[in-house]
Amino acid sequence: MISWDEASTRLLLQGYTRLLRPVLYQVDAETIHKATIDVLGRLPGPALAVLKGIVGAARQPVTVAGIDFPGRVGLAAGQDKDGVAARAWASLGFGFAELGTVTAQAQPGNPAPRLFRVPELKAFINRMGFNNAGAAALATRLEALGVERCNGRLGLPIGVSIGKTKVVPVEDAIADYLASFDAVAPFADYVAVNVSSPNTPGLRNLQAADELARLTSALTDRAAQLAANPVPIFVKVAPDLSDDALLEVVRVCESTGVSGLIAVNTTTSRPLPELLDPALAPVLSQDGGLSGGPLTSTARQTVTLLAGATRLPIIASGGIMTPGDAQALFDVGAVLVQVLSGFIYSGPALTRGINRLTVADRRHHG
Repeated sequence: MISWDEASTRLLLQGYTRLLRPVLYQVDAETIHKATIDVLGRLPGPALAVLKGIVGAARQPVTVAGIDFPGRVGLAAGQDKDGVAARAWASLGFGFAELGTVTAQAQPGNPAPRLFRVPELKAFINRMGFNNAGAAALATRLEALGVERCNGRLGLPIGVSIGKTKVVPVEDAIADYLASFDAVAPFADYVAVNVSSPNTPGLRNLQAADELARLTSALTDRAAQLAANPVPIFVKVAPDLSDDALLEVVRVCESTGVSGLIAVNTTTSRPLPELLDPALAPVLSQDGGLSGGPLTSTARQTVTLLAGATRLPIIASGGIMTPGDAQALFDVGAVLVQVLSGFIYSGPALTRGINRLTVADRRHHG
């Protein structure tokens, strides 16, 4: 006999996937994404309270890198780049929200169309290109909401992902990242360094050991200068790195004072065509990063490798389509998980389900 928790989570999933999602999917992916974020950003307090009553609050509190997280499932970067819906994420069951990726200069991103659904694989392909209003605009919005680092004003920790402005040459990337960091650091519980998106030319070159060492050293030094209790810095890695390259990233991050790793970003690889319906070839041939279902096993393998190589805390992100996928990542060493594609395909039933996992004693990092 299933419990009330299980029954209500199933009902929430069915309501979303059978009633709401088919309506949303009548509109192209980027348009409905923007509209959804705008609607969530306008919800008044009473509506957010009702939403929280339906979805349920975050569970399984944990302390990671000195941050108290009320729950272990967070929103991944890319969903709410400019913090428009920042007030809403706690009501949807999230234990933290990573806003961004933002850049030092506002930029429109790549030309549309640039976001594609692959429902047969529960996946997306995007080549958004860090479209955002700029780090300063996000800082202004968070300040207006009363957010300060560690004050919990929105009911959950806020992370901010920062990336390189497209027009800035790679050789000038450090100053560009520092400008973004300076803008958001007073409002961020942690800052995530995005050097792994495939949609900004040259960005992934910053994962090379020497480049990454210079960048992360500059950011951790700046964090130490700005506060007696420095803002934790996390580095987000690509799923397309070799094992040796991942281990080199670990070595660099440990040596430069990085507080943790986020694994993984979207992938430039594609599933073997002989295993797929030929009708999927046109969408899978689109340039950009693939996310969702095809990343499930890759993310697990990457987290397993990283957890075996370092005591830095690992936030698992990528391919988490079910609560079981999250549990598998906890089992191999992740201390937190982030969702995006899975949340779009399954709705708040996914966060509710992950929050209701029975998790045994696990090592975590303070």
